[in-house]
Amino acid sequence: MSEQHRGSTPPVSRRNFLIAGGAAVAAAQIAAEASALAAPSQPAGAAAAAAPSHGKLAEVVGTAHSAIKLAGADKVKLYLWRKRLRNAAAGEGRQGTLLFVHGSSISATPTFDLQIAGRPELSAMDWFARKGYDTWCVDCEGYGHSDKSRAINADISCGADDLAAASAYIMQATGDKPMVYGESSGGLRAALHAQRNPEQVKRLALDAFVWTGEGSPTLAERRKRLAQFRASNRRPIDRDFIRGIFTRDHPGTSDQTIVEAFADAALALDTAVPTGTYIDMSANLPLVDPEKLTVPTLILRGQFDGIAAFDDVVRFFTKLPNPDKQLSVMPGIAHSSLRSKNFAISYHLLDGYFSRPAPLYVG
Repeated sequence: MSEQHRGSTPPVSRRNFLIAGGAAVAAAQIAAEASALAAPSQPAGAAAAAAPSHGKLAEVVGTAHSAIKLAGADKVKLYLWRKRLRNAAAGEGRQGTLLFVHGSSISATPTFDLQIAGRPELSAMDWFARKGYDTWCVDCEGYGHSDKSRAINADISCGADDLAAASAYIMQATGDKPMVYGESSGGLRAALHAQRNPEQVKRLALDAFVWTGEGSPTLAERRKRLAQFRASNRRPIDRDFIRGIFTRDHPGTSDQTIVEAFADAALALDTAVPTGTYIDMSANLPLVDPEKLTVPTLILRGQFDGIAAFDDVVRFFTKLPNPDKQLSVMPGIAHSSLRSKNFAISYHLLDGYFSRPAPLYVG
């Protein structure tokens, strides 16, 4: 069973993009959903998922939501998808609120809520929901179910503003400051958001993250197509492109059968995606200042990642000022950890960091 909602009341303004930030406005959004039009269709098969837990089924339910970002005179509608235990309202297994942020080429629900019969663990949202987390993901502007009407390339800064709007909505809906996980350019969006709005981020996890781009063979190849990316706000994606994500760095790290199902889910939502993150990662790095990133931060780097060069990631990590930080290298993983054969390693590292207690003494 799932419910779908659509909000319509815009939030207060902030910086160049006006983003959801005021509790009163976010409350009005939530209240307006009860009588608003239905949201875009939910992920196929994601209405309810169940898996054995201590000898019984732990049912996970999903609801669709939307937040409004104001960009000048434009009202940009952002699609949010929430998964949690059906009995979560009763307080069972409460671990906190988790926001997943997708990368450059695939929208949120195929990335974080992939539904394959007999493989419930492949949905990160369902897995973390069964652990007691209140999980959310958001389609950034130009992706999936979110607004695609503006003539923009949806760069990293735009995505960071999306996260501020989504986070304000989530905080009002849950009463929690979310922990944020970003993958690839989603990590750049998440880090820039946390740098700008630390009051909206409890903990931060950056997976397949790139700082300066030095030592990245994938970005070196991508720069050869920079003029092509700059010539259009969107670039096409197809099945061969999606397959290539999982073979370009180190073939064999992902199960190609799962990749085909992933491609089915992704292409059902988008056959073209914005160029802004590709341009930023090819020509405009660095976009995040580690010395201004003050929230607790976990950095995950796959052993064979062709974008997140090890030395680049280490230099970034050493400059993070918060002593509550961690860097982990994940063996046998390339760029996309959640779709790798070793995805359980990334789940374990994230759960360990997000569930660890805050320090009582910091010196």
